[in-house]
Amino acid sequence: MSRHELERQLERDRQRVEGYLQMRLSQEESVPPLLSEAMQYAVLSGGKRIRPFLVLESCRAVGGRETEALPAAAAVELIHSYSLVHDDLPAIDNDEFRRGRPTCHKVFGEAIAILCGDALQALAFEILSTDLIRQGVSTERALDCVRELARAAGPTALVGGQVLDLLGEKREGGERNEAAVRAIHEGKTAALIRACCRMGGIIGGAAPSLLAHLGNYGYWLGLAFQIQDDLLDITGDPEKLGKTARKDMAQKKLTYPSILGLEGARQRAEEACTRALEALRPLGEKGVLLAALAQFVIERQQ
Repeated sequence: MSRHELERQLERDRQRVEGYLQMRLSQEESVPPLLSEAMQYAVLSGGKRIRPFLVLESCRAVGGRETEALPAAAAVELIHSYSLVHDDLPAIDNDEFRRGRPTCHKVFGEAIAILCGDALQALAFEILSTDLIRQGVSTERALDCVRELARAAGPTALVGGQVLDLLGEKREGGERNEAAVRAIHEGKTAALIRACCRMGGIIGGAAPSLLAHLGNYGYWLGLAFQIQDDLLDITGDPEKLGKTARKDMAQKKLTYPSILGLEGARQRAEEACTRALEALRPLGEKGVLLAALAQFVIERQQ
């Protein structure tokens, strides 16, 4: 599978998801205009939409229909967007730029940014609990998807990982080791990416054993993705990244490069990529695009 073929599929899926998100975000006429504007600003701001792609491709890989998985793909992007809006706030990461333009709170103010994130999170679960069924997904599978996303976005995963990240900045005399940074990455990044793969598999009707393999792939892919993100914070071009670089070092965050150095972190990213590819073996040729994405993740420069 060539890089070009993967990027073509990423772009096709990006357009499908963007169209769905635009439709869904413009449907709610009773939303206060300022909040609606902030929600659209936060969500429709570009990006490769890797998480939605994982939902759609995991569904396709197990023989499911991508049209049924589209609402779930949109829902995970809403959760991801909400998390970025809140992460960028002054009380957390205090970022001024995201995807090459001012962050939500810089444009709309902190209060609206907080409420925008809250609204996006709620809308994600509304879509999962209604639109999936409208697309022909069974109520049981839709509920399983709600459970997967809630767990991945909750206190033991995404939110908990963010808390560990904040605490890590203050661990001057505490534990600053690989186990600590891995726990952060598992929560902040790997849990949601794992959930994307499992949700796609659930919608596509994957057997439990295959669903477990998809989950393992997503877990290791998530670790590889975040380690590469840590590396790009040090080595990346801010213009390509679309956000402020070298902030992790300035804030003394716990990252793989801060614990293992650049070469050690690159080795861990390669190892995680290898584990992700191993998890895909039971899918055979049906997992070729997912395999290509794993390599793309550790080679990306933005």
